[in-house]
Amino acid sequence: MSGPLQGVKVVELAALGPAPHAAMMLADMGADVVRIVGPAPFIGGYDVDTHLQRGRTTVRADLKDHAALAKVRSLINEADVLLEGFRPGTTERLGLGPAEFLEGNPRLIYARMTGWGQSGPLAARAGHDINYLALSGALNAVGPAEHPVPPLNLVGDFGAGSMLVLTGILAALVEREYSGMGQVVDAAMLDGIGMLSQLILELRSVGMWTDTRGSNLLDGAAPYYRCYRCADGQFVAVGAIEDPFYAELLSGLGLREQAAGSREPISSAEPTGSVPERINPANWPLITELFAQAFAQRSRDEWDKLFRDTDACVTPVLSFGEAALTPQVVARETLHGDGANIVAAAAPRFSRTPSAVQVPETRATESPVSEISATETGVTLEDVLKQWQRK
Repeated sequence: MSGPLQGVKVVELAALGPAPHAAMMLADMGADVVRIVGPAPFIGGYDVDTHLQRGRTTVRADLKDHAALAKVRSLINEADVLLEGFRPGTTERLGLGPAEFLEGNPRLIYARMTGWGQSGPLAARAGHDINYLALSGALNAVGPAEHPVPPLNLVGDFGAGSMLVLTGILAALVEREYSGMGQVVDAAMLDGIGMLSQLILELRSVGMWTDTRGSNLLDGAAPYYRCYRCADGQFVAVGAIEDPFYAELLSGLGLREQAAGSREPISSAEPTGSVPERINPANWPLITELFAQAFAQRSRDEWDKLFRDTDACVTPVLSFGEAALTPQVVARETLHGDGANIVAAAAPRFSRTPSAVQVPETRATESPVSEISATETGVTLEDVLKQWQRK
């Protein structure tokens, strides 16, 4: 095992969404993570031996069985961190709430990952990423003017979920070094989305952002910050916000900015002409039309080649399969594999205590317990508890 969290012992009560993603990152960073799953698999068995569950010891235990529950409680009393992603009150009903460990393990970091949070009128209600985004105001800002579009589950589940609870865990571990005491981390996706939205809220407060979707700098309305269809039906992404970058964009497109705002014809072979000044949002629709005509003259890869060595901030919009093969991703080894089997590398990177991805299907039976899954070795709660008590 390597990584900056080597020696940190984590119990993960298996859940869906952000909690297992946070546990994956803890394991990548060297923590010894034991994942407790129920006696029966869920989601077609998608609870062990996948890359989202990599690097952990997976042990099945029926939390409704008193004997199994006692063993889980003993394991938590040896842990540095407990991570759970259930609805508020669930672990208390199981006898695994924070109060249960105040005496036996006062240094425990008890991390709770929910959508709505541990309190408030919606705390007990079901929800998913899209619901938390909707109520936070963020979903209304994403997508074309006609309707909102959920940004996958990258914002709620992972940006506002797993990253928030991970931040809380790491901060609590640092604070424990001074106080000697653990504490409860209440991480809610609703809260996290609010934090992620701070820049937009700031722009809105000074009149630089409106609640009208599709009319702002970063929501696709600005002609220099959006995607364009190319001759082959593929897309490029343009992010030429600063003046020098915008100048390189215009140069590559064969266009020039003209303050007078006059429009000249564009040749279908070599686009030339002038565009109105971009500082006035009233000119954005016309500039967008001119850019769209220009980008439609060549394929995505032709534009990629033309802009690759410039600072015009123009990049091809790639599929996951294509992204795994692009030179920057290959050089950084950000993604491994190709086709249907692509795996994300550990991040962030550390100079002295590097993180490591422990790929499930290559774990050897002679590896330490923390690298072996229950399905391969029959690891039990007793095995893990004995190992942790020896540390």
